[in-house]
Amino acid sequence: MKEGPTSIIYLDDIHFSLVTVKDRLKYHYQLSAVQTIAELFELLDQFSTRKKATPDLILLDLNMPDVDGFKVIKKLKSDKQYCDIPFMFLSSKNDTKTIKTAMALGAADYIIKPFSDIELIDCIEYQIDPDKNNVNSPIILAIDNNPSILKSIKSMFDGQYRVYLLQDPQKLKTVLKRLTPDLFILEFATPEISDFESIPIIRAFCEHKETPIVLLTSAGTIDDISAAVSLGASDYIEKPIDEELLREKAASHLSGFRMRRRLHNAL
Repeated sequence: MKEGPTSIIYLDDIHFSLVTVKDRLKYHYQLSAVQTIAELFELLDQFSTRKKATPDLILLDLNMPDVDGFKVIKKLKSDKQYCDIPFMFLSSKNDTKTIKTAMALGAADYIIKPFSDIELIDCIEYQIDPDKNNVNSPIILAIDNNPSILKSIKSMFDGQYRVYLLQDPQKLKTVLKRLTPDLFILEFATPEISDFESIPIIRAFCEHKETPIVLLTSAGTIDDISAAVSLGASDYIEKPIDEELLREKAASHLSGFRMRRRLHNAL
């Protein structure tokens, strides 16, 4: 398994794209954004002067005014110092010829814009840390509109489980069409949606009829929590979060759920 934080360089000439992708990945990786090939190689030179000689991955757009992505990769491949860095294209071009050219150059993946956070993170994780994609590594989806809480949960479980973060609960249904969590850690209520709405969304998916859901709450009354449990919540923990308690609850629910799922699959 990979040790230490994952470092990624993202090259795109459009500033808005750089800011957007950096914001979407900031809780998962150390991402440096550059707009030109000159800035890319300047940053690579900075890596070479540190203990870490190269980044773990390069993301790059395909079409840029000063140079296209294919030429960038050919330049990297011609340099012995950087030729082994894995790279992925993020592009709006989806024709077969372009994709085949990208893969022939050695691209680890080719992601077509627009893409979801889950899709991008899955592709990155598959390349940089194959152990995290083992079927025996449970998936946790944490849902909270507070980014500091999401970052804390990510830090709490990262390395032990595959952890995905969702700050906008209104996207829950879309995310669940692409991701199958083994455990949900769910904020009791946000300005956008409450657990009274989100739990039924989760339970409406046949694969999540019994998936454990742990509520995080700082304001829910006993009646509120009882109502949430009646809708299908499995457990709850009060804020501020006791990290040790949440780890214990997560381990307990994941162990029980995965055992029941293995028995179900064996029938």
